[in-house]
Amino acid sequence: MSSRLIIPALGIALLATPVDARAGQPGLGESLNRLAAERDVVILFPPDLVANRPGRTAPRFVSTRRALELLLAGASVQVREPRRGVFVLERATPDPAPRAVAEPAAPTPTEVEPVTVTAIYAASLDRSLDLKRSADHGLDAISAEDIARLPAGNAAEALQLVPGVSLERHRGIGLYVSVRGLGPQFQNVLLNGRPIAMNDLVENGGFRGRQFRFEVLPADVIDQIEVAKTTTADMDEGALGGNIDVRTFKPLDRGPRSILSIRTSEGQVGRQDPSVSGVWSWVDPSDRFGVLAGGVIERRRIRNDRLYQTGWNLDRFATTLGPGLYTPTRTRPTIELEDRRMASGDFALQWRPTPDWRLDVDLLATRLDAHYDEFGLDIYPDDASVSTPSFAPGSQSIKGDTVQAGLINGTRWMASRETSLNRHDLVALGVHQQWRLGAWTFDADYANSRARSYHPKGEGTVRARFAFFGPLRYDFGHGLGGGPTLRTTVDYADPANYVGQGFDYTWKDSRDRDALLRLDLKRPIGDGVLSFGGERHARTRDYRRRDWTLNTLLGTPLTSLGQAYYGQTPFSDFLAGTRGDLPRRWVSLDARAFYALLYTPAIAAQPPSLADLRNSFVVREAITSAYVRYDYRGRVLGRAISGDVGLRYAATRQTSLGVLANGDDPVPTRWLKRYDNWLPSANLRVDLTDQWVVRLAASRVVNRPNVLDTAPRMTLARDTPTANGGNPELSPFMATQLDVSLEWYFPAGGAATVAVFDRRLDNYITAQNIFIDVPGRGRILLSTNVNGGDARIQGVEATFSRVFRELPAPFDGLGVQGSATLVRSQATYLAGDRVIHDMLLGLSRASYSAVAFYEKERGSARLAYNWRGPYLTTIGSSITAPSTTAAFGSLDGSASWRLDHGVTLSLEGVNLADARRFVYGESRDQPMEIHHWGRYLSARLRWAF
Repeated sequence: MSSRLIIPALGIALLATPVDARAGQPGLGESLNRLAAERDVVILFPPDLVANRPGRTAPRFVSTRRALELLLAGASVQVREPRRGVFVLERATPDPAPRAVAEPAAPTPTEVEPVTVTAIYAASLDRSLDLKRSADHGLDAISAEDIARLPAGNAAEALQLVPGVSLERHRGIGLYVSVRGLGPQFQNVLLNGRPIAMNDLVENGGFRGRQFRFEVLPADVIDQIEVAKTTTADMDEGALGGNIDVRTFKPLDRGPRSILSIRTSEGQVGRQDPSVSGVWSWVDPSDRFGVLAGGVIERRRIRNDRLYQTGWNLDRFATTLGPGLYTPTRTRPTIELEDRRMASGDFALQWRPTPDWRLDVDLLATRLDAHYDEFGLDIYPDDASVSTPSFAPGSQSIKGDTVQAGLINGTRWMASRETSLNRHDLVALGVHQQWRLGAWTFDADYANSRARSYHPKGEGTVRARFAFFGPLRYDFGHGLGGGPTLRTTVDYADPANYVGQGFDYTWKDSRDRDALLRLDLKRPIGDGVLSFGGERHARTRDYRRRDWTLNTLLGTPLTSLGQAYYGQTPFSDFLAGTRGDLPRRWVSLDARAFYALLYTPAIAAQPPSLADLRNSFVVREAITSAYVRYDYRGRVLGRAISGDVGLRYAATRQTSLGVLANGDDPVPTRWLKRYDNWLPSANLRVDLTDQWVVRLAASRVVNRPNVLDTAPRMTLARDTPTANGGNPELSPFMATQLDVSLEWYFPAGGAATVAVFDRRLDNYITAQNIFIDVPGRGRILLSTNVNGGDARIQGVEATFSRVFRELPAPFDGLGVQGSATLVRSQATYLAGDRVIHDMLLGLSRASYSAVAFYEKERGSARLAYNWRGPYLTTIGSSITAPSTTAAFGSLDGSASWRLDHGVTLSLEGVNLADARRFVYGESRDQPMEIHHWGRYLSARLRWAF
């Protein structure tokens, strides 16, 4: 009996490339299955209709009907669409004469036996591997279906399955990514192939510069993410780790259809978080014009229990304890709450009036409001600015060079409440025009994006502080997960014990603008393709900050103000499960009430202070670049080879504007920095057999300093005698990159690959710590950056993916996917007078991910574990220990059931094992931080129509 094949899915398509109908290669039936998965449609056909016919991969920029016609070219098959999204393939009807002897009609859908297959994720893996295999340079990709099947709120969380990519979470949300051990500042992040402006951290002033915040790119508007790990001459320079290209949906790729998704989620806060997303696309009957609109509206409430410590200090109590010992510094139990509300819209237009002329327009706009509310109890065992702490002789417990336990008298205990509204706006416009004239192809790109991270009027960082003074008996000997003992004889839950300290109000506004104009030309030359082009790229970071510190209530008893100004923390289970005896509940202040009382119109009208001017800066970059690239293809010793060679030139003109001090007088300052770089690159791919591919790559790249590091600025810490500043004289550092990889593609699908890479960095930028005298603050430890020394990063990454289609039912729906990366570094630099060997900031020596999935009939399930090894967080100084983030792994999972053709119910979970993140100092004997944000569970209902 005849049968039919039904494969609905959501995904992407690849460039059209014929595939030989050889043993082990996909045939026409597999090509139709993939097209159904890519376009989320139903394709009905008798299997014998496509038997023994060669397969192809479908073109990207045509409708589903046109893609079917191209796949079926040369076959006696006709296509009909009885209803939207359902295509029936039938044998072509012969010429009507003579009508009386016409062949019987092909079976209708009611006359065939249905066979339903839902290998959606498996097909998505195949598409990603096809893209990797066909690329001439090192490339990994993840598609929309991968993203939909893994709990992923944004692009960073989707990227954690890409080999060699590590995720940095902030209160459980993925914000930044590292590639092959290199931190977020070493990546180029693109949107639809174009650079994009970057939002910054304004919550507490700890800006990140070139580190892209992926939270503003919601996963539901992403079609595909490509990570290029080797360089070609036409790529924007500046990436040491990888070029990460986030691509949004396009109407001519998807065809006319719509998707609506609603989701409800719950985390540690215990309240329901709603989310609605949708994508609608329309294509005209000629398949030449299409529009698409998508959007996401979501809310997420977060609770992060955090024990925070600024570091371990060397020789703070040397007169009592003797030299060479570390004691704790500022420690803070804190409950961090965030109420995040995001609205994002995506619009795309495509026009193909002729085969030689195409226009693409993309627009993305996102607004993220993060309402931050922090309840803290700061403990200052070493702050002599307002008291005289003293270590009680004989109370110490020493392990190695660390005083893990003891009694410190005269310690300040300070209840604090900090609130802010941190708004992140992003608008990105891109226009791509392509036309062909004979053998020539012209591509023109225009991009203009603006990112702004700021506090709306009156919603800056408000911090109210009241304190008492008493003894601190501490014990950090319970290990990283045990939590410390922090005791005092004073009741920290009694407001009668507190008197006023300073009140702070801080306003920050960070604006980033990025504009690009690029022209590329290419034409065939012999058996290859010659391409060349140029671009003008301009970027501006404008950062403004103002701080008001008001001591109006200094020494005022808290209870004298009335109960409208204070209460108790809203939770009594702070860091439940830790063994240490630490505060679980304490006095809470109403920061907004103090803002209304103290921040008067007269205060607001004050002109910027010298410190405000020193905290603010403008950095402009103007980059003019040009390249030439030749793509070759041929055969050597009977083996197919392909690749490219190229050369890129980049001229950078940097202008840094700021204010320095001449005594008490501000002095406007302007620095100019110019440098030129010649950047060669080469990639070689050799097809050893139909299943084995080897790649070689070499390139020279430039990495520009972080924007904030080149700013003429200095920012003083509020509560510690420290500051950080910029260095406009920083030079970029160069790197030589070498890559070798071997790839084995299995005949039945899946692959195993191994890659070895070597990064040699010249003039590596490192931190420097020096002491300076600041009027009104005394001796301050200033951290800045300098060019200093060379560094080298070497590593190996391995991947494996397999769908066990050859197993007997029902086990033929099983599949696995995994990757592992091992990295080592060689570097020597200084942290004050302390030498650091072979450790680079943000570099994990090992990371891996493992996925097991099952897809059968209407159901699917997936379980993923992502693990990252420990990495250096701060380098410390002559008197402060460095800090290291401990290894962290997250177990995530999802399960879905297709209720009918267009409706799917999914259950998702993030951090199912309820893992906690830990930070320690010089060694694990110096616990510093505990973060606990809990599990996040979701239920989603999705309609496709």
